[in-house]
Amino acid sequence: MGNGSFSSFDISASGMTAERLRMNVIAENIANREVTRTPEGGAYKRKVVVFEEALANATLRLDGLMGDLGAGVRVADIVPARDAVHMVHNPGHPDADENGYVEMPNVNMIDEMLNMMTATRGYEANVMAISAAKQMILKALEI
Repeated sequence: MGNGSFSSFDISASGMTAERLRMNVIAENIANREVTRTPEGGAYKRKVVVFEEALANATLRLDGLMGDLGAGVRVADIVPARDAVHMVHNPGHPDADENGYVEMPNVNMIDEMLNMMTATRGYEANVMAISAAKQMILKALEI
């Protein structure tokens, strides 16, 4: 059994780690959906996770071609979303401007729930991939 059998575990584990971090960021967005005052100033800005392909240090050499081996996914960055904050008329709010409008965070609960569901499905898919790889290795050991 080559390293390829076990690299599938590493690839799936990287996906699980990335999706778990994405879930944490979504939870932070949901927790701060009503925050109108942050240390940076202004309302809370929704954050999004940027994934990128993780490449192994080894290079693949097939038929004279060289390239990097895929090693899963990793989080490249966590950035503020470009969605505009929305203004709500609430003259009694302590953060209201002179016209009575309050800058509210750009967190949409429906979007966050959808993102949470896709992150959960991504995590589950990686768990299933690990389980399938484990079953294949166990079957190979029976031979």
